[in-house]
Amino acid sequence: MPIQWQICSKSHWDRPLPRPRIQSLLKADLPARDPQTRGRFCLKPTHLDIQNHQMTAQKIDGNALSQQLRADVTRRTTALKAKGVTPGLAVLLVGDNPASQVYVRNKVKACEDSGLHSVLEKHPESLSEAALLARIDALNADKTIHGILVQLPLPPHIDAQKVIEAISPAKDVDGFHIASAGALMTGMPGFWPCTPYGCMKMLESIGYDLKGKHAVVIGRSNIVGKPMALMLLQKNATVTICHSATTDLKAMTLQADVIVAAVGKRNVLTADMVKPGAVVLDVGMNRNDEGKLCGDVDFDGVSQVAGYITPVPGGVGPMTISMLLVNTLEAAERI
Repeated sequence: MPIQWQICSKSHWDRPLPRPRIQSLLKADLPARDPQTRGRFCLKPTHLDIQNHQMTAQKIDGNALSQQLRADVTRRTTALKAKGVTPGLAVLLVGDNPASQVYVRNKVKACEDSGLHSVLEKHPESLSEAALLARIDALNADKTIHGILVQLPLPPHIDAQKVIEAISPAKDVDGFHIASAGALMTGMPGFWPCTPYGCMKMLESIGYDLKGKHAVVIGRSNIVGKPMALMLLQKNATVTICHSATTDLKAMTLQADVIVAAVGKRNVLTADMVKPGAVVLDVGMNRNDEGKLCGDVDFDGVSQVAGYITPVPGGVGPMTISMLLVNTLEAAERI
């Protein structure tokens, strides 16, 4: 049998109910009415046979959704150009980090494909902090540039936070400025960080209502974890943030209707840690033993328990760049 189940008390997930109690529940027809959420009881998977069990989770296709968003960006950009405004993004790369070079190239190409104006500035790793801050100051004053992105990480001799704070909040399309963070915290208009923003769009695409749902975010970074939690909170979810000091991660995730994994560690979330039917968003970017791209989630196992799941690659990744385009366009529209 590929999947076996136990009926457990929600308050004591690790303690299966005794047989007499299960029989009384069956007589009441409780599991048949709503076995996963009725009252104080849940179904718990106790065994998974990955090879013999057919995948049940629906994939949330980040590539397809990204194309829809970019088509809308192209349409709105064309309308803006008709009014004499071409949205412009400046991307600054310091050093020759191979991964950063790929990310920057993809961002510039996405701009060009959608009709946005883009400027790519490549600087040597020896560029001084003062010189970089001077370039940002000039771009802040450039009326043809509506968004400024400094590719991270920066060389050790440059204070990344100082650089981020030098960007005008009106052009902070990465959403990393402290003013952007404050706007998100207080529910005021501002730019949302692109990766968690993309995750919210993915939930929206499946018509998922977060009101009253329990969301667990694994990771507390300023770029993904913290803003992700605030965005979920804005949609009336009950949010738990887990991190390296969380004593029992499994106990937290088993309660979750939505799980966002964003720690950069393979298999941080496995099938036995997921409630049946949960929505799982995988933000991680890792390599497996064969060198292939993978996320933070054990995709093969979790796919047999979750209701929805994002793949890696082809999930959250494409959405990040699309939301950068959306933010840049909106910066131009606000002028």
